[in-house]
Formats: sequence, C-alpha cells, structure tokens
Amino acid sequence: MNRLTRTVAAAALATALTLVSACSGGSDSSGAKGGNGKGLEKVTYLTSFGNFGRDSYAWVAKEKGFFKEAGFDVEIKPGQGTGTVIQTIVGGQADFGPIDLTGGLLQLGNGVAKDFIAVAAIQQRTMAGIATVEGKNIASPKDLEGKKLADTPGSVVRNLFPTYARLAGVDASKVTWVNGDAQTLMGTLANGQVDGIGQFVVGQPTIESVTKKKAVMLPYSNVMQDLYGNVLITSTKIAKEKPEMVKRFTAALMKGLEYALTNPQEAADILKKNVDASNPAAAAAELQLMAGYVRSSNSGTQIGTLDSGRVAKSIAILQGAGSLKQNLTPDQIIDFDLAPKA
Repeated sequence: MNRLTRTVAAAALATALTLVSACSGGSDSSGAKGGNGKGLEKVTYLTSFGNFGRDSYAWVAKEKGFFKEAGFDVEIKPGQGTGTVIQTIVGGQADFGPIDLTGGLLQLGNGVAKDFIAVAAIQQRTMAGIATVEGKNIASPKDLEGKKLADTPGSVVRNLFPTYARLAGVDASKVTWVNGDAQTLMGTLANGQVDGIGQFVVGQPTIESVTKKKAVMLPYSNVMQDLYGNVLITSTKIAKEKPEMVKRFTAALMKGLEYALTNPQEAADILKKNVDASNPAAAAAELQLMAGYVRSSNSGTQIGTLDSGRVAKSIAILQGAGSLKQNLTPDQIIDFDLAPKA
C-alpha cells in the first residue's frame, strides 16, 4: 500500500469513527477511543451499596461520556458495603469503588484488610446511620436496646456501631444484628422482620417509598463529628503502577458527581435507564440530600479533596473509643499525591 492510499484509508477510518461516536450519544462504548485518540482502557467500578440515587453519579459519568473522554470503558457493578468493596478491589476483581473512610480505617487498623488506598473524598461528612420507621418506638440511640437491626456484614454502619454505641450511651450487647443484602434491606424493614437497618441517612426518601411510612433516622454524625463519608479507593498496586490513570479516572468520576448534584433529576433518570428497578423520584431526592454532605463548608474548595488534619482527628476518635488495635497515620490510608487538590 503506497503512502497516498494509506492516507486516504486513515482519513476514511477517522471519519467512520467520528460518525460512530456521534451516534453513541456520548456514553462509553467498547472499541471506541478516548479524548486522547487512544483505545479505551477497560475498568470495573463498584458502587458503594447497591444501585441507589446516592451512587448514580457513576452512571452519570458513564452516560455523559466523562469516562470515555478520560480514556475509559467502565463497567459498573453494585457493591455490598465497605468490607466487600475492599475485598473485591484488593482481590483484583474490580479497580475502583467507594467505601466509608471510617469503615476503611477500622478494616486497616484492626488487620482485617490491607493493600487499598483512598484517592478522593465523595462526601465530606459521614452519612452512616440507623434507619427505622414510625411505630417501632425508636426515637433516640438508647431506644435501640432490645431491638433487631439488619445490615450486610461488611457495612460501615454495622462495623462502626460499637463505637457509635459507646459514644451514644448504648449497651451494644443488647442490640441484635442479623445479616441482610443491600437491595433487600428496606424490604425487611417494610415487612416487619427487623426494627431498623443500617443505612446512609440520604436513603430516607427511598425508605419511605418502600415502607410507605415516615422514616426515623439516627445519624452517626450526631455523636461522631469530623468523620468523612465515602472515599474513592483503588488497590495500592494500581496506585503505585498507574498513578496518572488513577488521576484521570478520579477526575472523570468527580465530574460525574458534580453533574449529578447539579442535575439530580437528570441523574435519577440516567440511573433508571441503566437500573430499571430504581425509583427516579427517590433517587433525585437522595442526591438533593447528599449535596450537603459532598460540598465542603469552605467556599471554593474543590470536590473530592481530603484534609490530613481531619483524617487524623477521625483516627483519634476511633483510638479514643478503643476501636483500633493498631496505630495509624493518615498517609497509610490516603495517597494525598493522587487526591484532588484544594
């Protein structure tokens, strides 16, 4: 093939790819190219806990083409809480996912998990809490004694409960926990199998939609301030070997997070398009509630930033409550070189 023929063929191929890209509506597609003209890198992303509105920003980043522009073809799978997300990523079955930072500290500081690292904040405050409904005679933490609660074994709500109970004056030995699944927890509350469930506080609209009752929320942040909420993690192996890839993925996900908070109804519709079982009205309401947890109180601070001093305070809270077997420093769980800068 001579030079002229190769040039014409290359031009024809470029035109064809442009047309295909235009027809794709901006969402990721296998075999397409990213914003740098290179082939898309396949990445598996786990949500934090099922497929609710609070996790819809990943679907937004995919649907709006943010991942594709950054050079990624992303498969999104539902996570099952902090412990499971860590295990799946460290085990190599996924590349990225959000976990509750406090839950991660408990896992790392108690020797349960290792080889993972946080690279961005999703929420600046913890959203962990206990959810119940009116009629269960639960209005304060002390009322949890003698009650039955459900959550996944690896959930931060469940793993952090002993610390919460100690600080809130609750006898944790008088509270019964049973295992549940991310997608069916609210159903067990609705049908009366349990008195309460572990849940992020922004799940209130979805709980009320499922149970048809007014939700009662007991946020952990009422007794444990300074704790971050979810953070984006990857394996230490990926962070070490592909730092620029991590930065590109993080930036694309943060773009999706920002867009979802600004356009909650559109984000909810995108979630419904990809997860038929989702409730768009409840998903949009969750995002509206979540906005106050994501945006920093410091005006102008970029979404996703992490502060070493605040992380140190979180560690001190857990150490003071006797919840950590090992001493930790912020840089053992966060790579501040990879995290978004303030």
